[in-house]
Amino acid sequence: MAGKKTARVPRVAYEQELLRLQTELVKLQEWVRAEGARLVIVFEGRDAAGKGSTIKRVAEHLNPRQARIVALPKPTERERTQWYFQRYVEHLPAAGEIVLFDRSWYNRAGVEHVMGFCTKEEHQLFLRQCPIFERMLVEEGILLRKYWFSVSDAVQQERFRRRMKDPTRRWKLSPMDLESITRWEAYSRAKDQMLVHTDISEAPWFVVESDDKRRARLNMMAHLLGSVPYYEVPPPVLELPRRPPSTGYERPPRDLQTYVPDHASSL
Repeated sequence: MAGKKTARVPRVAYEQELLRLQTELVKLQEWVRAEGARLVIVFEGRDAAGKGSTIKRVAEHLNPRQARIVALPKPTERERTQWYFQRYVEHLPAAGEIVLFDRSWYNRAGVEHVMGFCTKEEHQLFLRQCPIFERMLVEEGILLRKYWFSVSDAVQQERFRRRMKDPTRRWKLSPMDLESITRWEAYSRAKDQMLVHTDISEAPWFVVESDDKRRARLNMMAHLLGSVPYYEVPPPVLELPRRPPSTGYERPPRDLQTYVPDHASSL
């Protein structure tokens, strides 16, 4: 698909397929719970590549007690002195859990390396250790899926412009995001080097073309579902109990409580 201009997925078709895939994701979640499986999904890519919106759709109907999103801030002074992978390990799933990493340990291969937040030695050590770390996860029985969201420079810049004008999404823009425009080629070289070292058979990278966000979301979700041998777990049989007869309870007068004003009536 790279370099090919494709028509945008129509909204009606998109919403129908999105709901179908989200329903399957709920089934996947129930399989993870029933089997005691552990699923890790890594979302990486350039700024404004559509990772966050895809994560939102993936997690939208999942049980937050079983499926959680991990988006770590910059490390603390204490964390800077730890083994690099240490703070990510504590967020790995236990049996029956799904963890979605909104950026992950691959920060060191990308932004830290390009922006000079780590030394060349630390970067090289990461590239050597990362495949070993991920093989250990897979050998432990963790299901690891890694997705790289690829966006063109023109589309990225247009998304940045829209974010600057949208007060509800302005928070997504930081000076570092804008800096990525001037360091496009540096990030490209860093990504290529990362793939050379970490695209391993035990935990391969899957590239998601994301100039069309609708298409990217559907493609990623469909691929994830197709990569896990889940099955539909029969739900427990539930019956709505009959409401028992009243025993004389009376609700206190409304004026004894403070209610939220009816703002909706003014619309």
